[in-house]
Amino acid sequence: MKLRTRLTLWYGGAFFAAGAVLIAVVYLIVRDRIAQNLPDFGASTDEILAVRSQLGVDEQELLSFIQMAVDRQEAANDATLRAVLIWSVAALVVVGLLAVVLGFLMASRVLRPIDAITDTAKRVADRSLHERINLKGPGDELKRLADTFDGMLGRLDRAFEGQRRFVANASHELKTPLAINRTLLEVAAAEPGADHRIRDLAANLLAVNERHERLIDGLLTLAGSEQAPADPAPVDLADVVAHVAAQFAAEADAAGVTVETEAAEAVVVGDAALLERLVSNLIANGIRHNHSGGTLRVATGTADRRARLTVANTGPVVAAYEIDALFQPFRRGEGRDRIESVRGVGLGLSIVDSVTRVHEADLAAVSEPEGGLLVTVVFPEPA
Repeated sequence: MKLRTRLTLWYGGAFFAAGAVLIAVVYLIVRDRIAQNLPDFGASTDEILAVRSQLGVDEQELLSFIQMAVDRQEAANDATLRAVLIWSVAALVVVGLLAVVLGFLMASRVLRPIDAITDTAKRVADRSLHERINLKGPGDELKRLADTFDGMLGRLDRAFEGQRRFVANASHELKTPLAINRTLLEVAAAEPGADHRIRDLAANLLAVNERHERLIDGLLTLAGSEQAPADPAPVDLADVVAHVAAQFAAEADAAGVTVETEAAEAVVVGDAALLERLVSNLIANGIRHNHSGGTLRVATGTADRRARLTVANTGPVVAAYEIDALFQPFRRGEGRDRIESVRGVGLGLSIVDSVTRVHEADLAAVSEPEGGLLVTVVFPEPA
């Protein structure tokens, strides 16, 4: 039950309880006052005889007349009490229903700042740390809560911005010496007097240097994928899959992996570069963690107006408890670091996870019984 409904029920219940107590008190007061105002017909015999002699009526007739007057007065009093009770209850019901409606409106009014805080928190969860509530009004509890939340967002924004700036600056600074190393190694290997040992050493160092460059590029992409798309636009995943699959055709042939694509229209609103990197990393992962003669199936489509990307590959069996670790940086299956693998730098699936979260997509990965992994990415409906 929503808080607005609970507040309305509490307000309505309190109103009905207070109204019931008020009706009971009024009823008792009216009954007491009526009982006190009844005429006292318990006169003495001498008084009755004096009245009888003055009126010239029989004593029995006088007593009967007095009793009839008392009965009629009591009946009138009872009718008055019943009317007071009935009309009071009816008024309580009518006014109580109006009070419930008023309570709902009041609860909506009171909870409106909380709705604003919730909406901002949802946008912040999508990496929009620049959002602020900026709640206007008196400095009450809700205003202080909103200001505290804004302050927390400001500190988080500065912290994340500093982290992204550090990664970008560090990666940029590391690229320069790696580029110099690559140039020096290529020049040394190309010297006419270089023997085979120098050329072999240069080739090995160039491979290590290239791997470090890929690692830095991956870190830059991972840092960039943590930010929401600045200018989202419609992107057809079918076109992206066709383009990326063509790029990996040579690598798939060399690895003996058959790539099967089923690219149906699947439009996503987001960043084209990040979506291309997502598809590229999934296809690369499906080829490099496969076996000769294996297959890689890539499919796109739309179900319930939600774009869907599915990548399934054969390969070694992956334990269910290891799947979550695959999407962590520098991790691979079989309980080893992916940093040890010559096939990648261990950031591919981490970037996939980050891109899906930025695009508010649902990412699911399950291990195939015969071996390999089935990865499904379901994107939200386009606005």
